Amino acid sequence: MVAHAAWAGPGDADAVPAFQRMDSMEARVQGCVTCHGQSGQGTNNGYYPRIAGKPAGYLYNQLVAFRDGTRHYAPMNYLVAYLPDAYLKEMADYFSRQRPPFSPSTAPPAAPEILSRGGTLVSAGDAKLGVPACIACHGKGLTGMAPGIPGLVGLRQPYIAAQLVRWKVGDRHAAAPDCMARIANKLTDADITAVSSWLATVPAPEDPSPESPNLVRMPLACGSQR
Repeated sequence: MVAHAAWAGPGDADAVPAFQRMDSMEARVQGCVTCHGQSGQGTNNGYYPRIAGKPAGYLYNQLVAFRDGTRHYAPMNYLVAYLPDAYLKEMADYFSRQRPPFSPSTAPPAAPEILSRGGTLVSAGDAKLGVPACIACHGKGLTGMAPGIPGLVGLRQPYIAAQLVRWKVGDRHAAAPDCMARIANKLTDADITAVSSWLATVPAPEDPSPESPNLVRMPLACGSQR
C-alpha cells in the first residue's frame, strides 16, 4: 500500500493516510510510535516514556546518543543506527510539537512518608546531600526547560527509577558537565524510590510546553543546556 501511495496522483493525495505516504513524517516515525504511542504519548507498561512535547534539543541529543552507542537500549540503537543528523533533528522537532492528552496516573502505592520525601526532593531538594530541587532545572511545572532538559510529568514510576539508577551506575551519560550523573550519585536507593513515586503522581499540566532557558536559576552547570 505504501508503494501504491507513492504513485497516487495529486488529486488522490488527501485520500491516502499520512502514515502511508513515503515522504511524510508520519511514515518516518512509524518505528517510534510502536513503543511510544501514535503521538509520542507513551504507553501504559511504564517502560516506554512519553516523548511528546519534550524539548527538541533533548530529543535530538537522545537520538544521537542511541545512534552513536553512548546510550544503550538495543531496539533504539538498532532503529537509528544509520540515520543522519538532519533526519534525527526532523524527528525530534516533530515529537516536540506533539501535544496528545496525558494518560491517567497509575503510580504504584507508596507509604505517605515515602511520597513526602519524594515531594521534598522535587520541590526543595536536600541541602545536606547537595541535591538540588528537581524543579530548579526541570521547570516549576516539571514540563522541562528548553533546549535540553526533559519534562518529567507524565512519566511512569518504573521508567523514572530505572533512569536514575542508570545515571547512578554510569550506564547513562550526557554532555559534560554531566549534572544528572552528579545528582543521581548523591541519591540513595530509597530516595530514588521516593522521588520516582512522587513524580508519577503529578497531574497533567494545563500547558505542557517546556519553559524558556534560565541558566541563572539552574543550581549546576549542565552540558545539556549548551
